[in-house]
Amino acid sequence: MVASEEVLDQLKTLGLNSYQRKLWTALLSNGTSTAGELSDISDVPRSRTYDVLESLEDLGLVRIQSGKPMKYTPVDPEEGLERLKKNYKKEYEEMKNKVDRLKNSDTFGELERLYNTGVESTNPGEFSGALKGRSQMLQQLESMFKNSQDRIHLMTSKEGLKEIHNSHLNHIKDAHDRGVDIKIAAPVDENSYHILDKLSQFAEVKHIPDESNAIGRFSVVDGNEFTFALTHENNVDPEQDVSFWSKSDHAASDFLEPLFQDYWKKLKKPER
Repeated sequence: MVASEEVLDQLKTLGLNSYQRKLWTALLSNGTSTAGELSDISDVPRSRTYDVLESLEDLGLVRIQSGKPMKYTPVDPEEGLERLKKNYKKEYEEMKNKVDRLKNSDTFGELERLYNTGVESTNPGEFSGALKGRSQMLQQLESMFKNSQDRIHLMTSKEGLKEIHNSHLNHIKDAHDRGVDIKIAAPVDENSYHILDKLSQFAEVKHIPDESNAIGRFSVVDGNEFTFALTHENNVDPEQDVSFWSKSDHAASDFLEPLFQDYWKKLKKPER
């Protein structure tokens, strides 16, 4: 039995490469097998089969039986996925500790000095770029929120409001605690009242009554930095969503911020 494309695609999201996906599913369907047998079933080159199977053993998905020839036994999928989760968690903790150590070392100071030197020699117009994928846009918003000093203005969608709540509630709270004025315009309905209750503790939220009449998804922070969505989120996959980011006093304070303020005046607080 050959695994479906859907199964292989789902395994890809777990970080397994093409050969790992093909060999693991081939082993699951064939039971205990030799490398040669698995190569024939999966169409993975025999020269690569051994090292890929070893990598699957390292991930906890395969057991190797010594002998001539060596044989490979699949781990039960439920147990294997739990092992995979533990391995990724361990890798995450190890990497997190390395990052924390670096941030507390003299090396980090040198990185900061290198960055500041580069900033001084960079044309302000070069502080801009495309953000491909919703995750990149959310990461950029996190940086902007953390560095905000005066005001945050957000125009977003129902889904965007949910993402702000799920990804940035703590950053919104921290900004509020620093005295940053936060305004959020988004469609609000009964399904998002719980989000409204949380965000309203730290931001003023107004309701966009008809999402089709919204003027776009964008954010402006401190009048000098902004993001602007270039695609409609309902028409593209989140990973294909594209936004534009820039540090530009002119575009932020002379164009987007007045646009937001004019629209904001027409909106009302959500009615319950």
